[in-house]
Amino acid sequence: MNLSDFLKALVPFTTEELDDILRHFTKETVAKNQLLVRQGEVSKTLYFIESGLGRSYYLNQSGKEITQWFFGSGKFMASADSFFQQCPSLYYIEILEDAVIYSISKGKLDELFDTYPKMEKLGRLVTTEMLTKVVNKLNAIQFQTAKERYEYMLAEFPDIAYQVPLGHIASYLGMTQETLSRIRKSNSSK
Repeated sequence: MNLSDFLKALVPFTTEELDDILRHFTKETVAKNQLLVRQGEVSKTLYFIESGLGRSYYLNQSGKEITQWFFGSGKFMASADSFFQQCPSLYYIEILEDAVIYSISKGKLDELFDTYPKMEKLGRLVTTEMLTKVVNKLNAIQFQTAKERYEYMLAEFPDIAYQVPLGHIASYLGMTQETLSRIRKSNSSK
């Protein structure tokens, strides 16, 4: 989904407003495995994924990558706390497959919020959706079985099992790769 369609689907921008808003974004192609944000850096950019896939992750005490979130087409991607608070990021942001993205700096986004009240509404809608998804993931990890968490993930990211390594998926779900393999084998035998 391109950025223009995404914005129009959420808020009824006029053609002139939309044209001006889109001028504030930069469209680019990003190669697989590229890091957009490193842990400890201040995230100065918000990204929108037109096509492709990204993830946020951190390194645990033993240096193992733990996936926090996946970002698919038609979604905004950022180290949110770092971007909005302008503090060092706890996470890496990585592109998992070749992607087309739009990017905007915090300064330009704030300028759009000041210029267009409808952008404030867009920000609220996107933030509410993101917060709801984060709460749903936390609830899944706290209250669901490993199999239920896997099914939750497939509902959220239907093609993810074919797009990323199982280690990324297992860490996202808070389980071992062995447990994930057993669940996948059980599901495929049905």
